[in-house]
Amino acid sequence: MAYVVPLTGDQYEISDGPYRAAVTGLGAGLRTLSYEGADLVHGFEADELPPAGAGQLLAPWPNRIDAGTYTFESASYQLAVNEPAKSTAIHGLTRWAAWSVVSHTGSDVTLRCTAHGQQGYPFSVELTALYAVSAASGLTVTVTAVNRGTRPAPYGLGFHPYLTVETPTIDSCTLTLPASQVLPLDARGIPSGAPFPVAGTEFDFRSGRIVGQTRLDHALTGLSREADSSGDRKAWAHLTSDERRVSLWAGPGYDWLQVFTGDPLEPGRRRKAIAIEPMTCPPNAFVTGHDLIALHPRDEVTHTWGITAAPA
Repeated sequence: MAYVVPLTGDQYEISDGPYRAAVTGLGAGLRTLSYEGADLVHGFEADELPPAGAGQLLAPWPNRIDAGTYTFESASYQLAVNEPAKSTAIHGLTRWAAWSVVSHTGSDVTLRCTAHGQQGYPFSVELTALYAVSAASGLTVTVTAVNRGTRPAPYGLGFHPYLTVETPTIDSCTLTLPASQVLPLDARGIPSGAPFPVAGTEFDFRSGRIVGQTRLDHALTGLSREADSSGDRKAWAHLTSDERRVSLWAGPGYDWLQVFTGDPLEPGRRRKAIAIEPMTCPPNAFVTGHDLIALHPRDEVTHTWGITAAPA
């Protein structure tokens, strides 16, 4: 029988205690994650391309670049405009690449994307992604970027998980976000001003409140953080139903959360889950330079985030 390769490439299953996850060779994406058999993210099939960016790793930039045009180190570059309806370059260059496996055990998998230049990004940045699950702490995702080239490179990182507590919609759920500021965006998702306080607006979820009919596709910042037992300061977001809670944490360097209620999606996914996307920089950072990382030759940077579950 001929060897059949699913659309998302090789599948890497990991588990420990009540947690199980599947990671794809295509883009090093998170395809599924569950706790005691209940989904924590709105996943997809192995032979299905990630719908609406579900679970994708976004590098070397998250979100959008206006017209795909930017200037770095006094040189101008033109990326492919892969969101033509909004005239933007969206979600980086590695999510459709085939990543190679470095190691795979029962509870973790490490994948690597070889450093090479691409259209509009003539820089050699190598990415390594470690997914690990622990019965005590859930999923931890660690990404390290190394500049293997001879010139400085612009860099940003994000992820696109859709959190779910398996309710028919998210409308009845309580959402808690650690963000004190929101970035105004225009109709194309490009920043249109400076971040402003969420206090007194529909974007204020700091104390936790019912999602209701709130529509979100916004970048939030000013994240409050809590120190854990190891001293790491994490920003926590929670989605809670009457019975369950799923929580996402973002480690140092992830100073932005893009929050998306999925209103434009097809009916089977519309408002079924909420994307809470940790990002190191806001939309259009390659143009504005806002929180953009300049990776010099041989520099490396590591960022970590994760998901855990608990009863409500």
